[in-house]
Amino acid sequence: MKYSVVRSLLIAATLGLPLTSCNDELDITPNNTVLAEDALKTSADVEAAMVGVYDALGSQALYGGQMQFMGELLGDAGDLAFVGTFNQPNEAYRKALLVNNTFVAQSWLAGYRTINNTNSVLAAIDKVTAARRNRIEGEALFVRGLVYFDLVRYYAKAWNDGSPQSNPGVPLVLTPTTSLGSNNQVARNTVAEVYTQVLQDLERAKTLLPATNGIFANRSAASAILSRVYLQQGRYTEAAASASEVIANTRYSLDESVEAVFTNTKASTEIVFSLQVSNQDGINELNTYFSELSRADIEIQEQHLNRYEADDTRLNLFGNTGGTNYLLKYDDPYANVVLIRLAEMYLTRAESRFRGGNTTGALSDLNLVRVRSGLAPLTSAQLSLNAILRERRLELAFEGFRLHDAKRTQEAIVNAAPNVNVNLAWNSSRLIFPIPRREIDVNPRLVQNDGY
Repeated sequence: MKYSVVRSLLIAATLGLPLTSCNDELDITPNNTVLAEDALKTSADVEAAMVGVYDALGSQALYGGQMQFMGELLGDAGDLAFVGTFNQPNEAYRKALLVNNTFVAQSWLAGYRTINNTNSVLAAIDKVTAARRNRIEGEALFVRGLVYFDLVRYYAKAWNDGSPQSNPGVPLVLTPTTSLGSNNQVARNTVAEVYTQVLQDLERAKTLLPATNGIFANRSAASAILSRVYLQQGRYTEAAASASEVIANTRYSLDESVEAVFTNTKASTEIVFSLQVSNQDGINELNTYFSELSRADIEIQEQHLNRYEADDTRLNLFGNTGGTNYLLKYDDPYANVVLIRLAEMYLTRAESRFRGGNTTGALSDLNLVRVRSGLAPLTSAQLSLNAILRERRLELAFEGFRLHDAKRTQEAIVNAAPNVNVNLAWNSSRLIFPIPRREIDVNPRLVQNDGY
């Protein structure tokens, strides 16, 4: 069966919402419609649906790890090797994605399912008790902004690649999809339109979310994603300001080591936002593919290890078995999937401050991260943009940043890994996910990306 964006959104309307019973067995709603008002009648219903949104957010194909490691494979330039048997990630590793790549299709579908669930929550927000309404609305907007940001980064040209005002982005769907039909077929909005919506959602979320919110998104999480968006756009003043909002929250502090972050993800003071994983619920595909204790499909190359200084304690995040290097960050299958941590904010602010001429502030931020890793602080004479970007690459290694950082800094992907020999410009069409073929097949309004 073929599924379009609209069909996947419709399915989401049933997957993410609580079920209600019907006393009349003959009172059957047609199976091509979903009436959200029948499911979301009370505050408790909407709040339960929002919990379902987080569950969808952490699905295998979305932030449960699959999207992150596919991005790492696509953006790799010889720092890792994919040795597994699955064709889908191997296509990303070889920079030869096909339009029928099922991993790419799954992430698209999971993204739009999650978005439709947030739209259903937002459409019923007036049902939520006044005391909790702002929080629920803020959480829904945060999730929608986050997902749209990554959909446009993976499935469309980078912000700095040509004209975002004319480049096709991804379809913006901002109301619940409750029925199927040609009238619901959607075209791709421009990259600029998607970014505008992302910023609008996240800025609004920031005003609604509380400073603390348990395991759910809070105000600092919204500020952190805003800093990512601004950094991707090259808006360094705004990126630094948003990062500073997170850093100013005394709830967060750098752990004693990066190793400590990933060995205790449920209690780390450095983690701003993560997705819960337990032996009853959740999935961590980063564990599946990176860990030697699991599939071990991704091996770390000496090229990457040679980037570290000899006394860098981040080398403790790598192990060697039988001459093969493995990443140890994701060895715990029940560790939370970390999406935002404080070190990223310091590095974002360091880069943004440096580009804006505040070298003193940039050096201070950079050295906080370096010293935490057992390294000597840099002097002002040693400070450079390359030094900051290098630190960012090492600190955030294999956490889903490589592809997007390469694009925004216009770094070519020259791959010297085994069995791979590519030399791609940072804006090569081969570094963009294709729009899934089944989406194109059922929706003639969708235009395929260049090169596919």
